[in-house]
Amino acid sequence: MTDYDTINYFTNPDVLEDPFPYYEHLRSKGAVYPTGPNGMLSVTGFDEAVQIYRDNETFSNCNTTSGPFLTLPEAVAGESIGEIIERHRETIPQNHLVVTMDPPLHTRERALLMRLITPSRLKENEAFMLNLADQQLNQVLEAGFCDFVGEFSSPYAMLTIADLLGVPEADHQTFKTGFGLRSKKNPNGKMPDQKGGADAPPNDDVNSLSWLYEWFAAYIEDRRREPKNDVLSNLALAKYPDGSTPEVMNVVHQAVFMFAAGRETSADMSSTAMKYLAENAELQDELRAHSERIPDFIEECLRIDPPVRVDFRLATRAATLAGVEIAPGTPVAIFTGAANRDPRRFESPAEFRIERHNVKEHIAFGRSIHACPGAPLARAEGRITIERILAGTRNIRLSEAHHGPAGDRRFKYSAALTSRSLKALHIEFDRA
Repeated sequence: MTDYDTINYFTNPDVLEDPFPYYEHLRSKGAVYPTGPNGMLSVTGFDEAVQIYRDNETFSNCNTTSGPFLTLPEAVAGESIGEIIERHRETIPQNHLVVTMDPPLHTRERALLMRLITPSRLKENEAFMLNLADQQLNQVLEAGFCDFVGEFSSPYAMLTIADLLGVPEADHQTFKTGFGLRSKKNPNGKMPDQKGGADAPPNDDVNSLSWLYEWFAAYIEDRRREPKNDVLSNLALAKYPDGSTPEVMNVVHQAVFMFAAGRETSADMSSTAMKYLAENAELQDELRAHSERIPDFIEECLRIDPPVRVDFRLATRAATLAGVEIAPGTPVAIFTGAANRDPRRFESPAEFRIERHNVKEHIAFGRSIHACPGAPLARAEGRITIERILAGTRNIRLSEAHHGPAGDRRFKYSAALTSRSLKALHIEFDRA
């Protein structure tokens, strides 16, 4: 029996595969409970999580990507550490990304980021997504089986965000290879000759995004020299709310963040949705007959198994939450998957129910000023993916050869500090 009081949440393979028993163990200790490295507080309560999201003065985003492992150069002293954070902001990991920023810097950079996701641009992007979904599906339909992660959700999410950001179609294959996504045209995953002067990402380090920064820097510099009637030019010429012009790398940082984060979370969301469908034939038939219910299906997938497993904050001043005193400098972990299963908010939270009256109240995309700006895109991706796959197939099922029989399924997950992702999802199906 697993001893949840002593395991390391961040490295334990059993918790990585199925974190929900661990979440319930934490919940039994209280909505806010001290556990984890460096005095970390674990938050499993829904209301408590929302309270943290809304209190940006007490809870800083500076450790969002480094969690409880962030170390400030100065010892924490006094009633507030806000000034310490700001003095050493440039030493904080990923400090150039909007996700780690606090107001007023966050307000300025998010305004720039939102120039990428306007309603009109999303509408244009949706037409691309519909066509792309059918193209990706046609590549696997004849075989009657596929690895949904590698052959559909990952390339689909990557190309969708590439189109949203205006990456020229001629460069799409280069981006697929850069993220380690092979194709029949490029089966070895070797980077084609590049345009724009950026260096190719090394084949043995596809997780490094240095090449992506170089590509977008080349795009932005080129469009500032010679603007065109395209999305990249709109991005390159965007201004801050005060009318000033951002540095090239400020624009690049936010574009790359949108690209990397949007690709990963959207692919994870679609893969989770397909996993639930493949294990429920009746649900497949119901959604084929009532496609208007697919959006609620996507929301319930986000609630019950969100792509971001934990979100971090750093207490800047003394506070009390759910009766627990929080000292300045305390790292706080919001366990999203636990808060989304809080029985005080969701009835029978471990059950998958698309008819929930409050199905959209989950916090898979966060809340308040740091709510995910790409949420509308992710929802559209998920809806279109499920619509087109259900229309083109019948009898979707999990491959027992890869995942075992019903009642004894096996899935492998990869993990970053804040997320967990299915490494593969092997499905079989009949062609409609």
